[in-house]
Amino acid sequence: MITSLGLVTLLGLLANALFTKLKLPGLLGMLLLGVVLGPYALDMLDDNLLLVSADFRKIALIIILLRAGLGISKDQLNRVGKTALKMSFIPGVIEGLTIMMVSGPLLGFSRIEGGILGFIIAAVSPAVVVPQMIAFHEMRLGTKKAIPTLILASASIDDVVAITIFSAFLGLYSGEHVNIGIEIFSIPMSIILGILTGLILGMVLVKVFERYHIRDTKKVLMILGVAIMITALENALKSKIEIAGLLGVMTIGFILLEKRPVVAKRLAVKFGKVWIFAEILLFVLVGAQVNISVAVNAGLKGILLIAAGLVGRSIGVLISTQGTNLNFKERLFCVIAYIPKATVQAAIGGVPLMLGVASGDLILAMAVLSIIITAPLGAFGIHLTAPKWLERETEVEAI
Repeated sequence: MITSLGLVTLLGLLANALFTKLKLPGLLGMLLLGVVLGPYALDMLDDNLLLVSADFRKIALIIILLRAGLGISKDQLNRVGKTALKMSFIPGVIEGLTIMMVSGPLLGFSRIEGGILGFIIAAVSPAVVVPQMIAFHEMRLGTKKAIPTLILASASIDDVVAITIFSAFLGLYSGEHVNIGIEIFSIPMSIILGILTGLILGMVLVKVFERYHIRDTKKVLMILGVAIMITALENALKSKIEIAGLLGVMTIGFILLEKRPVVAKRLAVKFGKVWIFAEILLFVLVGAQVNISVAVNAGLKGILLIAAGLVGRSIGVLISTQGTNLNFKERLFCVIAYIPKATVQAAIGGVPLMLGVASGDLILAMAVLSIIITAPLGAFGIHLTAPKWLERETEVEAI
């Protein structure tokens, strides 16, 4: 496994540098590298690395969400609160329902199978979106209207909504007695519980840092350990109650910034350095999950279905940003920023097949196809449009 880690690290750095030099998103190079090195192409990665791939990807995602939380101020969050809430629900629900309706005529799916597929594909990818939003935040691109913060906050909740509704449809298919009202009610409950967990643990960390002199490196490890335990708690309680663990992780960073701003800024720099390695692991291992031959089986109908879903999502973003202070180009940027899919689709795309859903193989193919189409398209679109459509805030305006 250690040889594969070395290979991933060296080639990941090379792919990142090469694509950056070509003025393309570095993460796109790492995603494609993962596809090439993965078990469905050259098969150059150790099986043991692939077995722990999900854990590595989760740790990398935790690191980038902690870094995101350490950069979101209370003022910025207040400015985007209402719009972020709308963007958390409306685009994903419209996309999921659009795919559910279209999957019948295109693929011969029942409404329930269509719902399962729709809400697998409907989840936006924090893995692709969050790192770029943090980069724009640091470059002060769009920060005058808190656009990176808007995308950061809403993308984290978007996944919670999609996964909860997906679970409800899966329960309906398997014949379980599922109360849709209770499932829908569990969405805000899981969000509240996630934030509350992050709030409590964040305050505990603040008190510890105030009372004891601890080196910043050790603080980073403590925060990372606590954040990992939040996701472990989420998994342990999953059968009883849903907790939006990743939202709790981001809340820890937010609390540290509010209560200990000087320390938080130093820690953000530390997490930025850790992210250099975590980023490579995240995107290369996400790419390694992609089975191109399975995606090809979805064919033209699959592409049309994903396109229909993206149209629905785009309409949802435009509805959510209607009446805000964003101009049309900034609203279009939000549409593009909400395109990428990867994390959730790679994680749960194979679940219906594993549980014996009749169309499980085709659902997996569609999940893979959605990653292949939207991750590069969204990453490239964000990279290309942000400098042109987002206003760069000057240091004087930031103060």
